[in-house]
Amino acid sequence: MSSRIYRGLSRREHAGWILGLTPVQALTCVALAVPVVITLAAGEITRALLIGCVSCPVAALVAVPVRGRTAARWLAHLILFHLGAALGWTRWQTRAATAQVNPDEPDLPGALSRVRFPDGPPLRDQGRVCLIHDTGDGRWGATARLTHTGVAMLSDAECELLATRLGNLLQALGQRQIVDRLSLLVRTVPDDGAEYRAWRARNEVTPAPPLALETTGELDRTIGAASVRHEVFVTISGREDILRRPATAAGGGVNGRAVVLYRVLDSLDERLRALGAHNVRWLSGGHLAEAIRTGFNPATATILSAGHHSHERRQESLPWAAAGPTHAPAPSARAYHHDGFSTVSFSVLMPHRGTVFGSLGSLLAVRTPGERRSLAVHYEIMPAHRARNAVRGNRFQTRVMRDWKGSKGFASSAEDKQEARRASVQEDAIAAGHGMVRFAAAAAVTVPATWSIEDHAARIEGAVAGRFRLLRMELAQDTGFVAAVLPLGIGLPRLRGGGW
Repeated sequence: MSSRIYRGLSRREHAGWILGLTPVQALTCVALAVPVVITLAAGEITRALLIGCVSCPVAALVAVPVRGRTAARWLAHLILFHLGAALGWTRWQTRAATAQVNPDEPDLPGALSRVRFPDGPPLRDQGRVCLIHDTGDGRWGATARLTHTGVAMLSDAECELLATRLGNLLQALGQRQIVDRLSLLVRTVPDDGAEYRAWRARNEVTPAPPLALETTGELDRTIGAASVRHEVFVTISGREDILRRPATAAGGGVNGRAVVLYRVLDSLDERLRALGAHNVRWLSGGHLAEAIRTGFNPATATILSAGHHSHERRQESLPWAAAGPTHAPAPSARAYHHDGFSTVSFSVLMPHRGTVFGSLGSLLAVRTPGERRSLAVHYEIMPAHRARNAVRGNRFQTRVMRDWKGSKGFASSAEDKQEARRASVQEDAIAAGHGMVRFAAAAAVTVPATWSIEDHAARIEGAVAGRFRLLRMELAQDTGFVAAVLPLGIGLPRLRGGGW
């Protein structure tokens, strides 16, 4: 059985109608061209040239795309970026440097300052679950840590089965209409081998045969140096306007919203195990704080792990005041620096020719000991009525453009034919009862600040060259870090207006 190729994943939410331009861009260009045409019709050539010298650069700013953004958006973002740096908006220092610190209050920089972490009531035998309240986006969620063996060693048939189960999981969440977002995050754990050597020292049998010791030592030198551990998280969240009514019926407040989310969590455990997860543990406040802390400072992972396993120091969890970095200077345009580490974040763009299940795993292939890589995929299940409107709009757009080109004598290109075919297939799928999912993928590489971050960024780009396109999140590296590294489900922007 050959690997199934998944196509049609790269469609933009706001696709251009005319020559790749959105209606607003097209109308702006027409408005800029009208004065030039009028003056030319009046025979005022000199005046038309002067107006054209102003209109053409403005039209270029509005219409010319540069690495995912128009030139006008680049200019606006650049001005805001330097304004924020000059006024000190992006500099951050932990409150631990002052005398007054509340250990239960989160102390996080940037986009995380809007997030609250109240504890919900106990969930079965797992204790209290920490809720993630994004006050800016109006969402409530929870995060679980999974134990998963990965998909690298699975056959094509097993990968196809997991892909089908993931689709069924997303469709089931959409039908519940309580949770509409699911985020999967995988990040490697930098490992210098110290923890493994300590474990070997504790568990090695002294009278072991010399040949067995020699063989084990050779395996350590060849395989142990290249091995890497992974952390897997899943985050689910729902909108406040959807949760409000059932939460009020369940008692209101934080507990009411927790009760509504717990109803989804109860059924989600088995579905996650069907995806290959051996253990599903919904995180409490302290353990979520640890996951955030190790995201900012990977070096603390070994310390926190040793603290949990120590017989002398049985620390249950990390206080929220210590979850963030101790210092995060104003981020540069191309990297984010935090607690002696540097991170570069990318948006992962899907190829037009399609991809296979598990192909994103190459982004997690660590090449240098001490390097950390992260990959996050954020899914949002669209309601049925929005999915129907989206496919109808897509079909209408492709048909209008095909008829317009035909009336003007232009032949349809291969890309136009493929787009029309995809629109028809998607409409048939929605009519058959399938769902539609928005998604975004983000990847990041983190290294100690003394290393050359540009070299490691180039390596991760080279690792997927020819298969995926990585778009560096310039001028937004701090936000990209949150989307790609931290298990909070933040990373998929709200959809404003039409499109999908």
